[in-house]
Amino acid sequence: MKKFDTNQGLIGGTEKVEISIEDYDPSWPDCFEHHARLIRDALGNAVIELEHIGSTSITGLAAKPIIDILLVVEDSGDEDSYLPRLEALGYELRVREPDFHEHRMLRTPEKDVHIHVFSPDSPEIERYLIFRDQLRTNDSDRARYRRVKRELARQTWTNMNAYADAKEEVIEDIIARARRERE
Repeated sequence: MKKFDTNQGLIGGTEKVEISIEDYDPSWPDCFEHHARLIRDALGNAVIELEHIGSTSITGLAAKPIIDILLVVEDSGDEDSYLPRLEALGYELRVREPDFHEHRMLRTPEKDVHIHVFSPDSPEIERYLIFRDQLRTNDSDRARYRRVKRELARQTWTNMNAYADAKEEVIEDIIARARRERE
């Protein structure tokens, strides 16, 4: 949920992608549960929090068919404590951002599951969850986000991060509104 610096942290370089927004698929929660089980079984007590985030976690919301998972571990910078076990499951490290809350992102070879790894003190955890929860409960924010995503998907993007950056303004606005509503 931040502007990504493509010169730093991206493993393997940028990849040109075609953004495809699909209607909500009721199998997405089951896909999350499948991967959550694999992650919990592999990491055990190292898992502090494991959440389905992103558009596929919002019932009824059209989305790129990518399951986003938030994984919180004691120290996301300590890759030895979790990375080898996730790689043994087939996940591949794609992003390493030591200067951004020690964020790591792994994905499946099929690129249909992204695991975002953070330490418990990262403010990004709250941002992901407040955004998700706002879209789950606020029809107008969900409709607005759906509209923006579909408009942006009709454009040509050099890579997934450029598309994500283009959504940033609406995401920040929704997060700010959610925070105001909770105060």
